[in-house]
Amino acid sequence: MNTDKHKARHVTPAGRSVFNDLFSPEEAADLEIRATLLQGLQDWVKAAGETQAEVAKQLGITQARVSDIKRGKLNAFSLDLLIKIAARAGLHPRLELVA
Repeated sequence: MNTDKHKARHVTPAGRSVFNDLFSPEEAADLEIRATLLQGLQDWVKAAGETQAEVAKQLGITQARVSDIKRGKLNAFSLDLLIKIAARAGLHPRLELVA
């Protein structure tokens, strides 16, 4: 039996986003930044240890939006909304430009 076909293959070089392999540079940059913000918010919600309704009230969003954050629904959020929610959570989002 050949087990080579069952070995994991890493297509995307380490340190590089998979978004770069799938999208244009502009779309990949947008998705990478949104994914980073969403991951930070997921971590914050988990650490808050509160109900979704309590988190929603604190962040000024609906409980359904908190659920979208917890489920990682990247396409449910624009970049500007994620920045606003992260700021409300006290996460101090920043952007770094790299040439």
